[in-house]
Amino acid sequence: MKHKYLRLAACIAIPLILGGISALAVKGSMAEYAMIEQPPLSPPGWLFPAAWSVLYVLMGAASYIVLCSGAPLYERRSALKLYAVQLVVNVLWPPVFFGLGLYLAALAWLVLLWVLVLVTALRFRRISRAAFCLMVPYLAWLTFAAYLNFGVWLLN
Repeated sequence: MKHKYLRLAACIAIPLILGGISALAVKGSMAEYAMIEQPPLSPPGWLFPAAWSVLYVLMGAASYIVLCSGAPLYERRSALKLYAVQLVVNVLWPPVFFGLGLYLAALAWLVLLWVLVLVTALRFRRISRAAFCLMVPYLAWLTFAAYLNFGVWLLN
């Protein structure tokens, strides 16, 4: 039982730690972001770390469900490899957008991320409907983030 909780904690910690590293890399850029022209419906700056923290917990829980499922090993490995790729792409988006201010490149990167997350979520669905459902808020947030990214690119 203890092993199960440690595995869950690790699955949740991995995206939280990677997201934290990414956030630290662009920490000083958030003040600059607040100064640029933003599209309608732009949330306050404090919402981003809160939303991402929740999303990282949800995706970590989804990966745990896939990891511990009774699905064949090759299916779990394939799904978790896709998960790892999308996680790396996720971690690299903030430096492109906030750190470098390359809004169009960041938008293209975000579209790539959205596609990778969709494919990952669909692969998770083959293994566990619950894991898929935990990825849906992530896709919704990325859709909203793409709108914001597009708006920032247009306005700046």
